[in-house]
Amino acid sequence: MADHAIGIPFAKEGIPFIVATTGVTLLAGWLGWIIVAVGAAILTLFVSWFFRNPYRVVPQGPRLVVAPGDGKVIAIEEEFEPRFIKDRSIRLTIFLNVFDVHINRIPCEGVVEEVQYQPGLFLVASRPDATLRNEQNALMIRTVQGAKVLCVQVAGLIARRIVCWISSGDRAVRGERFGLIRFGSRMDTFLPVGTVINVAVGDRVKGGETILGELR
Repeated sequence: MADHAIGIPFAKEGIPFIVATTGVTLLAGWLGWIIVAVGAAILTLFVSWFFRNPYRVVPQGPRLVVAPGDGKVIAIEEEFEPRFIKDRSIRLTIFLNVFDVHINRIPCEGVVEEVQYQPGLFLVASRPDATLRNEQNALMIRTVQGAKVLCVQVAGLIARRIVCWISSGDRAVRGERFGLIRFGSRMDTFLPVGTVINVAVGDRVKGGETILGELR
């Protein structure tokens, strides 16, 4: 899988928004519509900030699992995952607000066994039932050690567009960009029971850089 966003300061999906708001800013300024120009300039800055694509230093180690997105850890719970893993797993949930980086990154090394999009609702992403009821896209990864790691992009109240660049059969490269969710969202990572967890609820994490845990 090619990394679609490498070397680009903004996610390519955000470029049309940035160009459009910049155009409105310039046009309003040329026409002398100061209030409109200022408002459009502020919107341009917000959109550019939202779609930013920062470089990350990915930690190395055969069993490491890194955060798939930026945000705040809002849950670490052991539960039964019925759709893909079909066993008890540790669900680690990261909530991304509108000011966080929304580029999503692969959490571990391995092979992508399945990619499955599921239409659904747009509940507030921090709600526990958003895991199963919201619109989402799931990546089932088989690690090089044979463990199953499930990474799920979950849409939220404002987020209405999930983007995924990876396909079944692709190699999973830890820290590589694989998609994004527009305007507020959530990332769920399901890890095998027994994984050593390196973060706690309330921690802020960086996608591709913060170590969530280490597989046994």
